[in-house]
Amino acid sequence: MKNLIQEFKKFVSKGNVIELAVGLILATYFGAIVKSFVNDIIMPPVGYLIAGVDFSELTVTVSEKILADGTVETVTINYGAFINTIITFFIVAVAIFSMVKVYNNFMKKEEKKPDPKPVEPTKEEVLLTEIRDLLKK
Repeated sequence: MKNLIQEFKKFVSKGNVIELAVGLILATYFGAIVKSFVNDIIMPPVGYLIAGVDFSELTVTVSEKILADGTVETVTINYGAFINTIITFFIVAVAIFSMVKVYNNFMKKEEKKPDPKPVEPTKEEVLLTEIRDLLKK
């Protein structure tokens, strides 16, 4: 049991697991921000431009049933909410693509750094090397 706990601690303490957890948490909240951005910022003006339509309320009624107590039970296809979800997906896709592109460009710049030029030996080092080589003979 102790060995299992120690292995788990090693696994969790690795950087990749912690980075993955942080990324997952950020992605969750990023999704909520994008959803709010689409529903509250983008879609109202788009709906206004299309004769005041609220996309989240666009539906197709499949069937209506009047129950014994007088209430109406309606089955609908909510294609307006689906349109909002598609727009949210495209915004998230563009944002993630942009972040990956920036990250890849950054990584390429890191790779392109040339190796520093080797330092040429001083006159003393050259002389000592020659003396060493002569002594070897």
